[in-house]
Amino acid sequence: MANPPQVETVSTGADKAKLGVAGVLVIAAVVAFYALGQQDLWLRVIALVVILAAAVATFFTSESGKELIAYGRDSVKEVRKVVWPTRKEAMQMTGYVFIFVIVMALFLWLTDKTLEWVLYDLILGWKR
Repeated sequence: MANPPQVETVSTGADKAKLGVAGVLVIAAVVAFYALGQQDLWLRVIALVVILAAAVATFFTSESGKELIAYGRDSVKEVRKVVWPTRKEAMQMTGYVFIFVIVMALFLWLTDKTLEWVLYDLILGWKR
């Protein structure tokens, strides 16, 4: 069996600082929203959105943000490779699932009633 590849995480001080600034900006956005409580709602929302946008932009300049973007691109590539079922295949599989659920429900109901009969009527002698 082959050894799995080693994953190395390199975090520089600048990268940690960017993540810290992004976190502080998120907190600042919430604080600004409530600090502007006497202002109109549209002004509060604009301040919130602008500061949150700055936080997101700061996050995406960090290594974690770049990895997230790369992960998203890879995910889109993989989704494009998927062979989706036709409508007929999807309907057939849905029908199979419904039939299986009904059969399992009947089996579990029958098992429950059998155990109830064995325990309460035969072993304990409780008659209803």
